[in-house]
Amino acid sequence: MKLYVEDDVDPKALGDGRIAVIGYGSQGRAHALNLRDSGHDVVVGLRPDGKTAALAKADGFDVHSPADAAKGATLVAMLTPDMSHRALFEQIEKNLSAKATLLFAHGFSIHYRRVQPAETLDVVLVAPKGPGDLVRRQYEAGQGVPCLIAVANDATGRAQARALAYAHAIGGTRSGVLETTFAEETETDLFGEQAVLCGGATELVLKGYETLVEAGYQPEVAYFECLHELKLIVDLLYEGGLAKMHQFVSETAKYGDLTRGPRVIDDHVKASMQAILKEIRSGKFAREWVDENANGLPNYRELLQRDLNHPIEQVGKTLRERMSWLRRSAAA
Repeated sequence: MKLYVEDDVDPKALGDGRIAVIGYGSQGRAHALNLRDSGHDVVVGLRPDGKTAALAKADGFDVHSPADAAKGATLVAMLTPDMSHRALFEQIEKNLSAKATLLFAHGFSIHYRRVQPAETLDVVLVAPKGPGDLVRRQYEAGQGVPCLIAVANDATGRAQARALAYAHAIGGTRSGVLETTFAEETETDLFGEQAVLCGGATELVLKGYETLVEAGYQPEVAYFECLHELKLIVDLLYEGGLAKMHQFVSETAKYGDLTRGPRVIDDHVKASMQAILKEIRSGKFAREWVDENANGLPNYRELLQRDLNHPIEQVGKTLRERMSWLRRSAAA
């Protein structure tokens, strides 16, 4: 493992050139603000009538079309959703300066060859391991969110130094920047989302809720046990791993964890995870997702609505309305 910190950064690597941030969503806004606060000249590339253009202007940025923002920039950060990259790159490609750096926060488009930049460009990855809001808040607090960096093409001999300097400018070196590859970042990120963080966790919650309700228990009690209290465990894991979770749950809970957990998440589940990883590594998932977008997202919309229509959503909505601390958190 190679972990970079502030002392490893060449402060001159990004130079005094303009940085064009394409996109102003969760990551785009955080990167743009942090880069500017670190002393860099930043412009934002957006559709003039896009919903985030007004916000970027209110934050004090010059807003241009993506193509115009890229013109003359020494680094262009592609911080829009993956499926928009191909069309956006076609718009900006002709305006990219020779030896410019093209930066991504997720490796999907490069790894699956959705975008194929000229060999004269540095192509790098800087992927914060947290949402944009956290990237910004941690930076403002004098801290930082860990980042991954990778280099897909080094045309200048300075690609890695530039990526590290960019990660430093958004706060990443304050907590550490880990070197990886586009393939490793892309494949592990997709796997984590599908098998554990989103797909795995939510399906585990729903199946647990359904098991209790079908056995005759109150839906509200099932909600508390299978969804509401999950945050308590996740916070312990986030703060201190398995050791902290075991430290703060009861002996009964620990024994149930150690003896029953492997019966739920068993070798059959691991085999399913391995099959999912194989689909990611082969490109099957990427092709499926690209085709789904091209066809107007019919399956995606149907599956999403099925999730939102699940009974746990109505039960949870009613219960959460009585949790005043959640309303305060949303307003903050």
